[in-house]
Amino acid sequence: MMNRILVSGSLAYDRIMDYPGLFKDHFRPEKLHVLSVSFLVDKLEESFGGTAGNIAYSLALLEEKPTLISCAGNDFDKYRAQFAKLGIDTASVQIESDVPTAVAHVITDTADNQITAFYAGAMSRQYTKEIPSTADLAIISPSNPTEMAELPKKYRGRRIPFFYDSGQQITALSGDVLREAVLGATALFGNDYEVDMMLRKLGWTKGQLLRRGPRVVTTLGAEGSIVTMPEKEYLVASVVTDKAIDPTGAGDAYRAGFAKGWLAKLSPEVCAKLASTIAVYAVEKYGTQKHSFTLPEFRTRY
Repeated sequence: MMNRILVSGSLAYDRIMDYPGLFKDHFRPEKLHVLSVSFLVDKLEESFGGTAGNIAYSLALLEEKPTLISCAGNDFDKYRAQFAKLGIDTASVQIESDVPTAVAHVITDTADNQITAFYAGAMSRQYTKEIPSTADLAIISPSNPTEMAELPKKYRGRRIPFFYDSGQQITALSGDVLREAVLGATALFGNDYEVDMMLRKLGWTKGQLLRRGPRVVTTLGAEGSIVTMPEKEYLVASVVTDKAIDPTGAGDAYRAGFAKGWLAKLSPEVCAKLASTIAVYAVEKYGTQKHSFTLPEFRTRY
C-alpha cells in the first residue's frame, strides 16, 4: 500500500557553480564592514531544485508518490514535465501566474563551503489550496516562513505526524515561532550549524528540547549523522565515496531516505543508514535531482 506523504517546501530552479578555491582566503575580518568580493567560477549548471522538489524526487526513486504543498510560478511547465516522467502528481502545486518560480544561485568552494543567493518568487506566496486531512507523514522543509509557522498547527490538529526542518530559513524564524513549531514534531532535522542556531533561538539545551518530545537528527556531511533521542544517541557513518562532486541537495535526499525508513517502522539507526545511502548518490552528481538507482542497486550499496 502506497504511503501518503505531504511535502511542503520550495520549488526552485538551481543555478549551481563551482569556485576552484577557498572562500576563506578572500575574507579579511577587519574589512567585513566594507565587504565586496567577486568569485570567478569554472562551472555553471541549471537544474530542478528546491527543498520540496528535491525531497519529492528522492521519495519517487524510493517508489513513493508524495503530495507537494508548494507554490510555483509562471515558468513551471518544464519542471512539471520532469516530474510527470517520474510519476509525481503535481496537481497539488499552486501556480502563481504573475511571478516566476524561485531561483537559487549556489557557489561551492573546494572545501564544500557554500554561498547561496535565493530569489523567492512564487515561494513568497501563501499556499491556499486545501491540505489533505489525513496522511501517514508530513515533511515541513524550508519555505515561506508563514507556512513554516502554520503547518505544524494544522498537522497537530489533524494528528498527522510531521518532520520539521528549519534549514536555510532559521534566520527568518523567531524563537517564539520555533518554540511553537517544534512541539509535537516527530523529528527535527538540520546540519550541525543549523541545529546549533535552532537551539540558540529556542533558548533551550538539546536536553530540554528532547524532553519536549522530538528526536533531533543532525547531519555532519562526510562525518555522517547523529540521531539523538532522550534515551539514546546513534552516530551513523556516511557512506564512503571517492566520487563526491557536489553536496547541494544531499540533505534533502537524506530526509527522503529517513522518511522511507520511518514509514517502514525501522529503528532510528536504520533510518539514518538508509538516509546516508541515498545522500551519497546525491553528492556523486552535479545538481540536486540528477542521481538515480534501481532498488536492487540501492539495497546492495546499503
